[in-house]
Amino acid sequence: MINRRTFVATGALAALAGCGGKFRTYDGPEVTRVIVFKAERKMHLMHGNKALKTYKIGLGGNPVGDKKYEGDQRTPEGAYLIDRRNPNSSYHLSLGISYPNQEDVEEAAALGKKPGGDIFIHGRARKNKGRGKDWTAGCIAVKDSEMEEVYSMVRVGTPIFIYP
Repeated sequence: MINRRTFVATGALAALAGCGGKFRTYDGPEVTRVIVFKAERKMHLMHGNKALKTYKIGLGGNPVGDKKYEGDQRTPEGAYLIDRRNPNSSYHLSLGISYPNQEDVEEAAALGKKPGGDIFIHGRARKNKGRGKDWTAGCIAVKDSEMEEVYSMVRVGTPIFIYP
């Protein structure tokens, strides 16, 4: 029969083991670019011309058209970079997209608006399940388990191309 201390210690170790579960390792081919096709709701992680993985995605609540300014609920279109990693995201895990670029800033300014920012690829964080396919404020969303995979595969500096 195990004593109480052993039982509690075993439970604590099991709980800690579960906490590290969202961080995966990846030792396959390098992701050389990310391609997003908004109309198809697809994101491809590419190595050269080969798709390593393809994911169904959710977009901003107003998915048609390029992001023009802060609050328009659109996902940007164009060429960007993955510029940061957020292991403590409110949306499970997230990878930052280098929006806005200079052209985006100038376009918003011409409309008398701010371009906005904080555009990410992120998970759903369970609380957002059932919200429909296009529910973000302009980000690209995948399932949490898929985000764990994406997070392990894509590095800072990886180009991302977002097409209509």
